[in-house]
Amino acid sequence: MLDHQDVLSALNGKLPLPAKLEYLHAFLKLRYGFIDRIAIALYDAKTDLLKTFVQHSTGENRLVIYSAKLSGSISLQEIVKTGRPRVVNDLDIYAHVEAEHARQIAAMKYESSYTLPIFMNGEFVGFLFFNSRRKNVFEERVLHYLDMLGHLVALLVIHEMALNRSLYAIVKTAANITLHRDVETGAHLDRMSNYARLIAKEVAGKFQLNDELVEHIFLFAPLHDIGKIGIPDSILLKPEKLTGEEFAIMQTHAAKGGEIINMMLSNLGEADYPHAAVLRNIALYHHEALDGSGYYGLKDKDIPFEAKIVSVADVFDALTSARSYKQAWSNDAAFAFLQSMAGIRFDADCVAALARCRAQVEEIQQRFGENRLG
Repeated sequence: MLDHQDVLSALNGKLPLPAKLEYLHAFLKLRYGFIDRIAIALYDAKTDLLKTFVQHSTGENRLVIYSAKLSGSISLQEIVKTGRPRVVNDLDIYAHVEAEHARQIAAMKYESSYTLPIFMNGEFVGFLFFNSRRKNVFEERVLHYLDMLGHLVALLVIHEMALNRSLYAIVKTAANITLHRDVETGAHLDRMSNYARLIAKEVAGKFQLNDELVEHIFLFAPLHDIGKIGIPDSILLKPEKLTGEEFAIMQTHAAKGGEIINMMLSNLGEADYPHAAVLRNIALYHHEALDGSGYYGLKDKDIPFEAKIVSVADVFDALTSARSYKQAWSNDAAFAFLQSMAGIRFDADCVAALARCRAQVEEIQQRFGENRLG
């Protein structure tokens, strides 16, 4: 009675999403060897960005650490609008399209594609792409099979996103509680998380980051100060300079943040969550300095890369934001300060990365500007 082998049983384990996608791709190629790539792109409605997330392909894959505005693709917008997949059995019809992603797909010699939209509770969250280096392969019998497998992949993505969203919702709720007590604003969290993503994309090569890690740095950057929930108002809201004893108490918000994250993961039954280290490192170490003058005294190579990234993003936004006790610095002044501290307090490559993205920084500032409610 127990002789049958479930060929997809590996999906029941605690494999990370990229490993599950690789397993499914290998399984799919046993039947349809012409499927050369499976890829998932996620959508961020706040910025209109469609972002590469996870993929598996045979041969070279150039479309990584990449984002583009959904509004820039009429074809993809139509998929979202109708909720129906798109079949393109000859990608030469897009040969005249100048979009970067179209050029990248052409450079990888893909000849046909099948694109399915992914929805979670009616909300569009991204696309699932199947690509082949052969034309005219996506016929009805193939599409019928890909629909079933595609929905399985979508469920895996939705499960991952649901967990991330649960964590993010808890973090956002906690952050909002903090905002009622602290001088920081919700717009600050949006800006600095988007700055963190810009930096992470630029330093992906140095720190060997993939799309999934970049996305999680973006998602969890807003929790950097979650530990401030445990700091007394008399210290958190004090307008004057803190005494040595008060500053020592303020420093404990990093450790408190780590404790809160551990409690959150435990309560969600996700103590082994694969990206727990990203969560903890951002909260624990975003005040570290390369020269060892930070909260824990860690130096350069001992500081986790996600903490280095978030530190630059956080300080830049803090400098360029007006608060009751200070004027906002100009971008020029803030960049000059970061550069003066590059290699001393901040990772030099992270500082240079943000400076290279000045146009995107200014776009983020315009999109997530302060209002009277913060």
